[in-house]
Amino acid sequence: MDEISPADSGVPDLASNPPTLVELFLAFAKMSLAGFGGVLVWARRAIVEQHRWMTPDQFNEAFALCHLLPGANIVNLSIVFGGRFRGIPGSIAAFLGLLLPPAFILTILGILYAHTGNAPALQRTLAGIACAAVGLFLAVIVRMMIPLLKRRNPVEVGLMVAVFAAVGLLRLPLALVLVIAIPLSIVLTYLWRKRVAA
Repeated sequence: MDEISPADSGVPDLASNPPTLVELFLAFAKMSLAGFGGVLVWARRAIVEQHRWMTPDQFNEAFALCHLLPGANIVNLSIVFGGRFRGIPGSIAAFLGLLLPPAFILTILGILYAHTGNAPALQRTLAGIACAAVGLFLAVIVRMMIPLLKRRNPVEVGLMVAVFAAVGLLRLPLALVLVIAIPLSIVLTYLWRKRVAA
């Protein structure tokens, strides 16, 4: 990965002034509370646009790493992100910020749903919320693709299209696609950078 200086990327120098444990906890708590139906949209907005803790490319790379780890991607992102700036305490702070507020709210909603879950008005409300969540998810996918498309790297775009076709259209097992795509992407990226550098 090419090094990007803070001055070039618009990202402050976090090495000398990283977010505190409280800032990590509160940032991820806000993301989780805003992100019913999916936190990824709000995580990217907070990390990249609001706090400018990462560039769009750095966020994409961290999120890609989190896809390869077991567990929920956004939970993995909180642990990786918190650990990047504050080590194990940072991972714990971001993780707790992400999970504690919604766990509390979900417990209360679960109790209420057990008593009123069959009400038609509630069913219509939940259907509307699901549609909004899908729209937000599609919007963040487009934003995450923009840095890839701007670079006009045929290897990155080709691999993205191939993986989408394999998993999304051909319905091939994700594990099989990853076993093939990961080493292939490493080799092709290496060859492409070698060719560009020559």
